[in-house]
Amino acid sequence: PATAASLVAVDDAGDTVRLAAPATRIVSLIPATTELLFALGLGGQVVGRTTWCDYPAAASQVPSLGDGLQPNLEAIVAARPDLVVLYNSLQNVAAAARLRAQQIPTVLVNTDRLADVPRLARLLAPLGGRAEAGDSLARQFELELDGAAAPGTELPRRVLVLAWDQPPIVIGAGSFLSELVSRAGARNAFDDLPAASAPVSLETIASRAIDVVLVLGDSVPAFARRAEWQSVEAVRAHRFVYVPAALFSRPSPRSPAAVQALAAALRAGPRP
Repeated sequence: PATAASLVAVDDAGDTVRLAAPATRIVSLIPATTELLFALGLGGQVVGRTTWCDYPAAASQVPSLGDGLQPNLEAIVAARPDLVVLYNSLQNVAAAARLRAQQIPTVLVNTDRLADVPRLARLLAPLGGRAEAGDSLARQFELELDGAAAPGTELPRRVLVLAWDQPPIVIGAGSFLSELVSRAGARNAFDDLPAASAPVSLETIASRAIDVVLVLGDSVPAFARRAEWQSVEAVRAHRFVYVPAALFSRPSPRSPAAVQALAAALRAGPRP
């Protein structure tokens, strides 16, 4: 059973949030936390989501309240939530303050790293009255993630992961995608960049001696047909590794499966 202590949480913005009772009407405006709430058995208490909350399938039955950044406050209030979960960003700080001013408990959380999955399970589950489920999911996730790790001795050393191609924006060490690459036994070609993503020049990409390009999906990326990208030898040679996009869209309880899928794709080698 929930206790008074378990219904107090400090969010990732450093604010203390208190609930008088376990939340029964939760608005989750982050795809990662929506998926996590369903995994915790709290899906029936989710009454609002973003347009991008697409997993599990049951989430599509929850009313969409629009975007998760600079959210529609009128739509949130109309859902009569007793807990709102927002991404911890400058765009959402003011929204959180306005919701709290209307006595609506609101947490701002980060969902950028694999470690955020068990951490947020332990943070959010008690607020929904399922503290034990949070501990259980966190322990299982950590075990599965450790078990999914692959040795990298025979795998390509450098993997290019793009967030965007025009202009080129690469994934850096601050992203969970870089963690997935590392755990799959390879190396992110831009793991020297501390940020989650950063713009770089094509000349810089070409200089990195990239072995393979990671493609989230099953078709040749459009940029591979553009003349300027032929300066990148891995692109010119169509050394692509394809993985299911759905597994790689966010840190989630499915991330151990993402590590396994990427490791298998790397072992199979690039294909056109």
